[in-house]
Amino acid sequence: MSTAVAAAAGIKRKEAAASTTMTTKKTKGGYDVPWVEKYRPRSLDDVVGNEDTLVRLRAIAEDGNMPNLILCGPPGTGKTTSVHALARQLLGSAYNNGVLELNASDSRGIDVVRNKIKGFAMNKVSLPVGRHKIIILDEADAMTGAAQQALRRTMEIYSNTTRFALACNVSTKIIEPIQSRAAILRYSRLADEQILNRLRYVCEQEEVSYTDDGLQAIIFTAEGDMRNALNNLQATVSGFEHVSTTNVFKVCDQPHPKKVRSIIDRCLKGNTPEAVKAVTELWNTGYSCSDIIGTLFKVAKSYEMPEALKLEYLREIGFAHMKIADGVGTLLQLLGLAARLCQKVEVAGVME
Repeated sequence: MSTAVAAAAGIKRKEAAASTTMTTKKTKGGYDVPWVEKYRPRSLDDVVGNEDTLVRLRAIAEDGNMPNLILCGPPGTGKTTSVHALARQLLGSAYNNGVLELNASDSRGIDVVRNKIKGFAMNKVSLPVGRHKIIILDEADAMTGAAQQALRRTMEIYSNTTRFALACNVSTKIIEPIQSRAAILRYSRLADEQILNRLRYVCEQEEVSYTDDGLQAIIFTAEGDMRNALNNLQATVSGFEHVSTTNVFKVCDQPHPKKVRSIIDRCLKGNTPEAVKAVTELWNTGYSCSDIIGTLFKVAKSYEMPEALKLEYLREIGFAHMKIADGVGTLLQLLGLAARLCQKVEVAGVME
């Protein structure tokens, strides 16, 4: 009887040791936390890109008197991260009690503005001398007009104790009265070099095997969006444990730029039948019309060709993209585009 108990205890110890080892490996690899959150900058000095905007935020942090802010720009460029870093620098240990964040996943109708936001603005919180409570409204351009009107009045009444930071993609969707009460900071897409440096840093920290071409492929798919780049990097590492061009495009499920480049090569030679054949082959692999046209635009933009011809190509691709975005995502659209691109070369007189 005692032998059986001892054996059972031994099995349990082995299982516990194995689970501990697995947990340690999991934590070391960083898969318990998305890398987007794990490597999110905590201070303004760590934020990548948009240096002109960050200079203004650092000046606000040093002065200590934060105005109402509207941060607008494309997704993944550091708007929310910047305002959280600014709040940490201003409030220090009182950050958790002095900041309220609401984003698009929260209901933000007129009732929320009247109750939750107003209630937080009315609360008394112990803050450093001369500091204000901060309310961060992420994706504020998704708020209804009525909610924005109610927010305008709240901003006026509690201006002595509370500051608002509104992050949005397009500032014109914020009503004029709020725009006039806030300083507008504009963010632009990050440069390839800035994203590359950050990706290399993450790869070193996580001990990831990668090739330079693999990182360039991630940058190509990210289009200046740091969040997208880090998510694609983590997905590639999780799936293949090595970051290479082939693996990245398998994970991101976008047409390979080399295949798209071959289509443009044939169009530049004025070879319509071959260009149409290449487009059809790419279509038959299962990619959607929007994926193909999007990659075609990015490749054409960086392709070496006469400037006048490149502008004509981008114009035709843009018109085709507009038609596809309107719902006409058929093979015929892509074949018609290939034929028109071949025709542009003939008209320009640069056919070899």
